Amino acid sequence: MANPWLLQKSIVIIGGTTGIGLAAAQSFVEHGANVVVVGRNEESVEKASQLLGEKGTAIVGDAAQSDTAMDAINLCKNKFGMFSGLYHVAGGSGRKFGDGPLHEMTLEGWNETFSMNLTSLMLSNQAAIKTFLDQKTSGSILNMGSVLGISPSPKYFVTHAYAATKSAVIGFSKSIASYYAAHNIRVNVLAPSLIETPMAQRATNDDLIMKFIKTKQPLGGGRIGQPADLNGAAVYFMSDYSNFTTGQVLSVDGGWSVSEGQF
Repeated sequence: MANPWLLQKSIVIIGGTTGIGLAAAQSFVEHGANVVVVGRNEESVEKASQLLGEKGTAIVGDAAQSDTAMDAINLCKNKFGMFSGLYHVAGGSGRKFGDGPLHEMTLEGWNETFSMNLTSLMLSNQAAIKTFLDQKTSGSILNMGSVLGISPSPKYFVTHAYAATKSAVIGFSKSIASYYAAHNIRVNVLAPSLIETPMAQRATNDDLIMKFIKTKQPLGGGRIGQPADLNGAAVYFMSDYSNFTTGQVLSVDGGWSVSEGQF
């Protein structure tokens, strides 16, 4: 059944062609919204376009480039007649660039991780805020954080630049939520734990980590999270159900942040 609070809304998802972003895009469409999704990989963009049908458009773009988000927002306005909200999911691990424990981290690892996870988010949020102000409309921004920004795991998930970016997402989001609240622009954060996405392959292919997850994420029998587990929260924040909610961080983490986890 379509959600009446999402009907007629038109949403841009940065990082919306795989994993959490694609699951959200499909859920938004099912609830009556139009979506424009942005991804870096042409193959995933084509697949997303087929899955979303006439209420969705998928385009290729690099979230860390300054014009990507605004191009997507303008496309959303031109195709669907309006822009209602931004969901920023794009990001990634900087391990291959040198992220890790601080004493081993490289400057490239730090810079690349910040570009992927924080600079890209700043650019998309800036484009959305400028558009809402130009339109003189309310709007909703939902940013992707991580439990690692608030609840570290020192044995198996040691990427200190990544944790720094996800903590910064919270501070940044709360700051702009405060500043733009008078314009009825809402800004909130989702902070998931380990979710089965392409980024999670290192963990999902490691038996010791998956054994640890059984006690660190005890809900659902100690399973890894699925992209669709975040859909309900995303629909809430992107719809008018959350029209009195801003500056909040919601952990959708299977119990990670309240569980000790056993090695």
